[in-house]
Amino acid sequence: MTTTSAITATGLRKAYGDQTVLDGIDLDVAEGSVFALLGPNGAGKTTTVQILSTLLDPDAGQVRVAGHDLATDPDGVRTAIGVTGQFSAVDELLSGTENLRLMADLHHLGKAEGRRRVAELLEQFDLVDAARTLVSTYSGGMRRRLDLAMSLVGVPRIIFLDEPTTGLDPRSRRTMWTIIRQLVAGGVTVFLTTQYLEEADQLADRIAVLDHGRLVAQGTADELKRLIPGGHVRLRFEDVATLSAAEVLFPGTTRDDEALTLQVPSDGGVQSLRAVLDKLDSAQLEVGELSVHLPDLDDVFLALTERSDLR
Repeated sequence: MTTTSAITATGLRKAYGDQTVLDGIDLDVAEGSVFALLGPNGAGKTTTVQILSTLLDPDAGQVRVAGHDLATDPDGVRTAIGVTGQFSAVDELLSGTENLRLMADLHHLGKAEGRRRVAELLEQFDLVDAARTLVSTYSGGMRRRLDLAMSLVGVPRIIFLDEPTTGLDPRSRRTMWTIIRQLVAGGVTVFLTTQYLEEADQLADRIAVLDHGRLVAQGTADELKRLIPGGHVRLRFEDVATLSAAEVLFPGTTRDDEALTLQVPSDGGVQSLRAVLDKLDSAQLEVGELSVHLPDLDDVFLALTERSDLR
């Protein structure tokens, strides 16, 4: 099935004097998906979001967002997107309702349509009880929910979320994850930057790792986990004799007599698994249990950014 791109970028570059922030990156984000951009502080994540959302001009490169060319039709891009930055853009001297009504006015919604949209968002983000309360009394999680709700007033097709859960407690973070999943289920495309690798693992359809202004890897979470060593297939057998026979088939394995298991190095791919099973089948050895273990995204992130530092 052919997928449509919500965002494409080719050769994107940005520098400040002698400091190169983005060094020719290419991106392709599918409609109705979550794309996560990972990277250490200073890698260029926020600069990327600012360029794609028309807040900053690139030095070079071609970008299309929601079918609009960034260079020739920035207004078209702006009508299709919503942006939630690293820091809440809410007005603490206003209530939740007043913040949302202000956004409705900025989007030139009629009075009746504005009231309807505000009520809808207050309900969606579980802010009805606090709607008339000053935002200065809100918790961090409530402020982030309101901030995201404000970016959705204009019903955007694409949402840029720049580290949206920074500083939130685990419960508030998971509430935000649920909201993001609901948005995507409704057809919205989410471009997410985060330093929480579990967040990317939980939410993202595709992940890119940015370091020193360059993309050092792209793919699904599982594809990225296969890029570094440490993956293995864990085989459990019913007795020591079968375990010993299997060990002969797989040199370089790690054996555990107490658990009756072998750890066979593997990238976790289908071909690797098929090769393991074919060997066992040819030797007529029965395996009681098979499980695949891959490095987590923390391992991937550290390995990829350390390699980049060595260049």
